[in-house]
Amino acid sequence: MGDQSNRPVTGYPAPGYPQSGPIPNSNQNGAAFAYAAPPPQQYYHQNPYYAAAPADPYAAHRATFLRRIFAVLIASVIIAGTVVFIVWLVVRPRIPQFRVDSVALSNFNSSSSLLTGNWDVRLTVRNPNSKANLAYDDINALMYYRRASLAETMIPPFAQGTKNVTAVRATFAAAGTYVDRWVLDGINADRASGKVDYTLMIMARVRFKAGAWRARRRLLRVVCPNLSVNSSSGSLVGGSRGCRVGF
Repeated sequence: MGDQSNRPVTGYPAPGYPQSGPIPNSNQNGAAFAYAAPPPQQYYHQNPYYAAAPADPYAAHRATFLRRIFAVLIASVIIAGTVVFIVWLVVRPRIPQFRVDSVALSNFNSSSSLLTGNWDVRLTVRNPNSKANLAYDDINALMYYRRASLAETMIPPFAQGTKNVTAVRATFAAAGTYVDRWVLDGINADRASGKVDYTLMIMARVRFKAGAWRARRRLLRVVCPNLSVNSSSGSLVGGSRGCRVGF
């Protein structure tokens, strides 16, 4: 055997070096390596269907366009609201005033749950506005006794200029109209006492107009309660009656 001191060192630890434990960087057979083995490379399979989509070059332009449209809509709403508010301050529309001047009841008869009668009602309608005209249509009028409807009619459409006062007539006819027994009993009891209280209700579509400004049509409700009619003469007792008016 030759001299081992002249042999080149090819591994770690060198031959003849005392070992006190397991050899680092060695395999199961004890063969040593001079350097630590690099970690195994990992390969991933990339699915072409899940590849990132190319960037949309027009996305930024679309976002800018939508922001501008949104800003224009907001500005339009603000401007329209400001204009309506200014017009309202200038015009200051007020609801009309209704008053019942007279009631005439004729041909009245109540028996066997059937009611017959004719009501002729005269009203005065006043437009209190100095800058707005009024137009009424779809005018429906009803005659009530307490909460029971006795007769119904339509009033022709009409218009009013500023500060205008208009006379309106509403005629009702009940020819053998069926009503509940409590209605007949109540009317007969009131007639025996000398007078019967009726209620007139009017519902109409009204529109305010001031120059080029046109407001949308609104539902106007008019209630004229406590219309006391004399049992003998069939006329209104106590003079004219004011009505409650609202939208």
